Amino acid sequence: MIWILFLVGFLLPSWFHAGTINQMVTIALNIITPDYFFTLSFIIALFFSMILGTSVGTLSSIGIPIMGTAIALHLPSDIVAGALVSGAFVGDRTSPFSSAHQLLAHTVEITVKKQWKAMSLTTVLAIVLGIIFYRFLDIHFLHNFSITIYSSEKMELSFIKFLPPIVLIVMVLFRYKILYAFIFSITIACFLSFLDGIKIGELLTSLWEGIDGLGGGLANMYLLLLFLALAGAYNGLLEELKVIQTLLDRWLQASHSLLNDTIKTMIATLGITLVAANQTLPIILTGRSFLAHWSAKYSNEELARVMGDSTMLFPGIVPWSVLTIMCSTIMGVSIFEYFSYAVFLWILPILTIGVSIVKTGKRKRNLLESH
Repeated sequence: MIWILFLVGFLLPSWFHAGTINQMVTIALNIITPDYFFTLSFIIALFFSMILGTSVGTLSSIGIPIMGTAIALHLPSDIVAGALVSGAFVGDRTSPFSSAHQLLAHTVEITVKKQWKAMSLTTVLAIVLGIIFYRFLDIHFLHNFSITIYSSEKMELSFIKFLPPIVLIVMVLFRYKILYAFIFSITIACFLSFLDGIKIGELLTSLWEGIDGLGGGLANMYLLLLFLALAGAYNGLLEELKVIQTLLDRWLQASHSLLNDTIKTMIATLGITLVAANQTLPIILTGRSFLAHWSAKYSNEELARVMGDSTMLFPGIVPWSVLTIMCSTIMGVSIFEYFSYAVFLWILPILTIGVSIVKTGKRKRNLLESH
């Protein structure tokens, strides 16, 4: 896990110098039309985040130019920010290239493939509802617009510059270890950077410090790596000494249904997020603390679904969370302004409760039929 996070810090800077990020942004800005501005902002941010695996990187790369375009057209900035943050969190939560997604899979002790399958129902529902939601806003707010936005940059594309993300995706699809996929993608991006005339000193500086306004860089990751190692050690002590587990077991004993356990898990993870104000600690503490109960009564996949629809998103909702502050700062819009339009953040907890209600009903019917 730490090695994957280590490599994530090199991904964005190497792709930036290879020209990959700029080409993706150019394509995105050339296909947006005002009639579908909110919907396309959501879809483009979704696409970027699934490739980059980071909400902050997505908002920094594509979110800023789209917000600039929206402001120039006098479109509601709170709606645009909500659409972009929604799309950015799709990949932050769901992409196999996301460090948070990888961390959750390791924490609840399942493969990324099984976790993806467990999250698929609520993911698809949330995306479809998001598209409907933003299309409704397009119709309501943008019916007077009839022009097309084109990027000021000339549309000159090169297939070679898309090799880094293509290699990354293909290797994952062919079930190579994601560690190797990251290494090959970064290596190819660095080679392309040299072909474009980037000097080795400039590249090494960017790999260490990151790219201004985009992020990445090992200097911005090593504290997270250290924190992750300490959090893992801290949680290992809690597990060994059973400090929290005894209290949780007593609290969960009163639960007799998937719905009750879902709600209690969501309450607990929200409480941890309110205190921790980051994404890493809630994933580790919630996952390890509730794993034994869920694996015994239901399955690890069910816990992954509930946490994916709550623990992964709450750090983007809590106003004093580092992730929320970073997103609102990049967008230039307060969380209190765009939250109601960030449909992906608040619809998933509702959907996962709905799924648990349906599954609880099925379990009860099966028990009655068996008797």
